[in-house]
Amino acid sequence: MTAPSTADPAELARAYYDALDAGDYDRLAALLDPAFVQRRPDRTFEGRDRFVAFMRDERPMTDTTHAVDAVYPHGPGVAVRGRLLDADGDEVFAFVDVFSIDSGRLSSLATYARGDDG
Repeated sequence: MTAPSTADPAELARAYYDALDAGDYDRLAALLDPAFVQRRPDRTFEGRDRFVAFMRDERPMTDTTHAVDAVYPHGPGVAVRGRLLDADGDEVFAFVDVFSIDSGRLSSLATYARGDDG
């Protein structure tokens, strides 16, 4: 697994969504620190391998696209505001992802999501 080609926080975040949307799980794994942790409203994933396995094999919806509306690259990490779209382009939910970066890889992700109900 090769290291990401960029250490720029905004490019690293965009590469994360590109890899996830393309189903390029090897590239996704290369962007993540081995100790990567994602915290989201419904669960926490600890470890890169566990997170990638969920995204590859266990997600309830895989035919989705992340529409990135804004990237805020200032600080020790990067925040992204966007929307998850289904296969028809309809919004599933809005989100804000806050990434921490360590040694040019994504080391943690806090996901905040809002659906149609508020």
